[in-house]
Formats: sequence, structure tokens, C-alpha cells
Amino acid sequence: MAKSAEEENQQKAFGWAATDNSGILSPFNFSRRENGDDDVTLKILYCGVCHSDLHTLRNDWGFSFYPVVPGHEISGVVTKVGKNVTKFNIGDRVGVGVLVGSCKTCECCEQDLENYCPRIIFTYNSYNPDGTKNYGGYSDMIVVDQRYVLRFPDNLPLDAGAPLLCAGITVYSPMKYYGMTEAGKHLGVAGLGGLGHVAVKIGKAFGLKVTVISSSPQKESEAINRLGADSFLVSNDPEKMKSAIGTMDYIIDTVSAVHPLLPLLTLLKVNGKLVTVGLPNKPLELPVFPLVMGRKLIGGSDVGGMKETQEMLDFCAKHNITADIELIRIEEINTAMERLAKSDVRYRFVIDVANSLSQ
Repeated sequence: MAKSAEEENQQKAFGWAATDNSGILSPFNFSRRENGDDDVTLKILYCGVCHSDLHTLRNDWGFSFYPVVPGHEISGVVTKVGKNVTKFNIGDRVGVGVLVGSCKTCECCEQDLENYCPRIIFTYNSYNPDGTKNYGGYSDMIVVDQRYVLRFPDNLPLDAGAPLLCAGITVYSPMKYYGMTEAGKHLGVAGLGGLGHVAVKIGKAFGLKVTVISSSPQKESEAINRLGADSFLVSNDPEKMKSAIGTMDYIIDTVSAVHPLLPLLTLLKVNGKLVTVGLPNKPLELPVFPLVMGRKLIGGSDVGGMKETQEMLDFCAKHNITADIELIRIEEINTAMERLAKSDVRYRFVIDVANSLSQ
């Protein structure tokens, strides 16, 4: 039986997907588009496991479209390039992050802020303009427009470097935009998970004094001895929090659970900045008094554009920054998700896709 025109432009792919809000992943056959003139096809070698994957699998945010193949911390090698592709060659080490498309013509896109484009196309749980659905990196291969593919520096490992494509740029971008990079200044990092541990490393690379703010006192030794933080502040210890009032220039808040902002705001100096990058599933209460009385700023940030993400990868390679990872096989992913929900990971799961994904 002859293939339809649509089928002719598709190729087989294989991954793991969730089909409902139980979030349980299982093997899944699906299709990707054939490599177009502007496209790059890559064989996926590794894919990081982001907290956003867990939220999406369980429909915590209310906009999951099943089946969902998660994964937006993708690293691999180029296997095919379109005739218009000038940036990449077969065999190149590359990555794909949170987005795979945008309109390319709006003000945001023209300013290399594709991540804020009103017509952004996410790597998974998203639809293309032609109505086809996107599936993420818990799979064997992916086809992406060359604009949204990133080059991995030679000395940046593909496994421990993969989480930088989300966790790394999520903390690097606000630090650059909000001016949180002045050497000698004091940075607080709230939350020591996938985002927080990378924020500590990037903060130290900028020459900042870094204090980890956490409700888990057992993480103190890791924060200081393993990650390089200068100090550790237990957020549920009233005396220690009181002693740190007004000592920090900046705080990057990576906590994805509902939590009070007032204790963090009190830690800031006059003119201090609190930038939140976590995504709790319920609104946070914003106390205005400390903002007004201390001329303090609270802001947000969401990953980064393609130019800045490449800049971040190059910065991390220069400073030997990678994520601390636990490498897992794809068949271990459901157990990993259960552990992630309990914050039982140091500090990012990465799936060894090439060595464990098979039909």
C-alpha cells in the first residue's frame, strides 16, 4: 500500500511516554518529521531529567497534552543536516534545550530573546504551526531547526553538560540580566537542587561570595565542600536567619515548592534583588512593605534565548562547570521520578539514552 504524502515526510522514532496524569512512563512508538532544508537531525545520547518534566507528566500546571514524551536537556551528535544548514556538520556534538521554535520575526526574536516569543514552540508538550505534536528527549532521535540547536564545546561532557541546557541557562540568564555578577558581592542561592547547585558554581565563577539558603541542614557539608559555597544558612532556624538580615546583595530563588518570600526579602541589603526562577504550582504571597522600605526589587526569569544559551555553554566550558549527575538507564525513569518528587537526587538525573533505550 502506497504511503500518503504526510507519511512520506515522517520517520519512525522511539521513546518513553506518559499517557495520563499518573505520570507513569512506558515505551512509545511515534513519528518525527523528515530532516528539512533548515533542519538538523541528532542521535540523542543523553537527556537530563528536569523538575518541569515531573510537573508536566502529572499535569500539575493544567496544560499537559497526552501522550507526553518529556525531556528538554538533550545532548547528542548530528546525523543529518539540511542543504541550508551552515552552522553544523555530521558528527558535531550538539544540544537542544527548552525550545525548538519561535516566530523569528517579533521584537523578542529579533533581540535574541526567542524564549519570550509569544509563539514559542517548546521541545515537548507543544504543537508546531502545522498541527503536529512535539515530543522530547526521552527518545532516540530528534529533528530541529538549526537556529535552536546549540554547539557543545569540546571539553564539555555530553552527560554532565546536558542539564546546563535548562538548569544552567535558567540561573545564568537572570544573573546576567539583573547585574548579579559583580565580583565580591554576596549572592544567596535559595534551594539546593538541580538549579541551585548550578547557581552556586556559576556564582563562584563570577567571583561572588555565595551562601546557600536551605531548609535541609544535612546539605551544608555538600554545599561548602563539594560545590564550593562560602557559607550555608538554614532557612528554618530563626536565630541564624536573624543574624543574616540585610547581608546579601542578591538572591536567586530556585525553590519550586510553595514557600514564603518575606524571609528571603529580609536577607537583602537596601537595593537588593530577589529573582525567582522556580515554578510553584500555587501563587506565592508578595509582601510589599519590605520592597518599599528597602528599595528592593523582585523579578523573574525564564531560561534564555539561543545566543545567550550558547554563551552560557561556552562560559561553563571555560570554567569547568557541569551538573552533578546520577546517570540512569531509561527503564529506571519511573523510580527516578518518584525520587525527584521527594528531592532525593544529587543533583540531576541524566538518562543514558544511547546505551539503554531499545525497542
